[in-house]
Amino acid sequence: MRTAFYISDGTAITSEVFGHATLSMFPVEFNHQTIPFVETVRKAEEIKELIDLNAKNTGERPLVFFTFVNPKLSDIILSSQGVCYDFLALASKVVKKELNVEPVPKVHRTHSIHEASYDFRIDAVNYALANDDGANIKDYEQADIILVGVSRSGKTPTSLYLALQYGIKAANYPITEDDLEKGNFPKCLLPYKNKLFGLTINPERLSAIREGRMANSKYASIRQCRIEVREVEMLFKKHRMPYLNSTSHSVEEISAKIISETGLTRRKY
Repeated sequence: MRTAFYISDGTAITSEVFGHATLSMFPVEFNHQTIPFVETVRKAEEIKELIDLNAKNTGERPLVFFTFVNPKLSDIILSSQGVCYDFLALASKVVKKELNVEPVPKVHRTHSIHEASYDFRIDAVNYALANDDGANIKDYEQADIILVGVSRSGKTPTSLYLALQYGIKAANYPITEDDLEKGNFPKCLLPYKNKLFGLTINPERLSAIREGRMANSKYASIRQCRIEVREVEMLFKKHRMPYLNSTSHSVEEISAKIISETGLTRRKY
């Protein structure tokens, strides 16, 4: 298995994102290794030795995605036996030419704290936790969005991701079997129809998830899951509300699609 290193003098998040995005295009399995906070020459030399050892032991040169502010550290990694990609340096050269402005590199700047953004996100996370699974219905006036769907369709992780990444106040409400039998949303949601966004999921996947929680129960049975998914999708269509099938999407993709469809403001920068 080929090894891919993601290295940085900061969190290495940028290296990971770029590296994973690039490698995802290739049908090859990788052993992923992330190494953040490589801030000294000594540490960089240790990582170089690790890369060289990997190349020797596997007989294949590892792929190395890295970002460094200090060019001395970059030079050490570039001297390794890895196939190195300093993508941030390449991108900054193009932008420098267009803007006619010299870049001013600074360690940890990419993921440093912006106070306004940080406050938005902390408030949003607290809101998501307080309004999880139908709690605090009276507090829905503050919601930017209310995710609705059957139990275990991805509402809670999506709510928390929207909050943590983008400062979006997302409540979530479970549509129960009783709600589906009545053929309508609970009355508490009707005043907020413009904030509702539905999540659905393939019945087979839903059954597998529920089996992990309540094995051999009616709740987890494929028959029950098929009924609930069919009925909730009919409910979404009845109210002409947007919804998304979460089955084959990561929480990052679900959140991005929700923001794209609703036009919600990202409070990230």
